[in-house]
Amino acid sequence: MRRVILESPYSGPDFETIERNKRYARACIRDCLKRGEAAIASHLLYTQPGVLRDSEPEERKLGMEAGWAWFVVAQACVVYTDLGISKGMQDGIDYAKGLKVPVEVRTLEGYTEC
Repeated sequence: MRRVILESPYSGPDFETIERNKRYARACIRDCLKRGEAAIASHLLYTQPGVLRDSEPEERKLGMEAGWAWFVVAQACVVYTDLGISKGMQDGIDYAKGLKVPVEVRTLEGYTEC
């Protein structure tokens, strides 16, 4: 399996938006798996209850840096854009480009907001 870092939106102005973004990220992971890819979506992993709080800037930064540590073994950064590109996603894209990790932009075929 090809190792990829998944970029999709996480944060939002309210609980409903964050929940929608989490559902979307899970759909993106499924898409990666169906493509034969082992995806890491650190924004889902590190924001679980009891791990890090995305609403706390220092904890958000720590989570982003922990996710970026995986770029050294990633074969690509896959960016899902059906919900747009957030600042955090752009930071990940820029980090990947700095390491010369290929960046692939994707959408989910037939996606309707979950």
